[in-house]
Amino acid sequence: MLSFIMKKKNWIILLEAVTSHGPVDGKRREELANLFIGAKGSLVYITAFPNRSAMTKYLGQVSWETEVWVADAPTHMIHFNGIRFLGPYDS
Repeated sequence: MLSFIMKKKNWIILLEAVTSHGPVDGKRREELANLFIGAKGSLVYITAFPNRSAMTKYLGQVSWETEVWVADAPTHMIHFNGIRFLGPYDS
């Protein structure tokens, strides 16, 4: 998992490579939220896939209100529902 901060928006971006831990599913999202309790910023969850073929294996596990990034289409992101594209949600 890679994390970085977008200072202007006060977001903490949590990028999980599916090849290292699996997708950001409900369980992983809860684990990450607990890990970052008390952090000064809002959490944004992203699962990174090497390609769309790999993404299809895990598509049913990806948590709602998260984002997906695919390395073979780096200028695009896939948003999993919610009220906004790329941003934090209240717990």
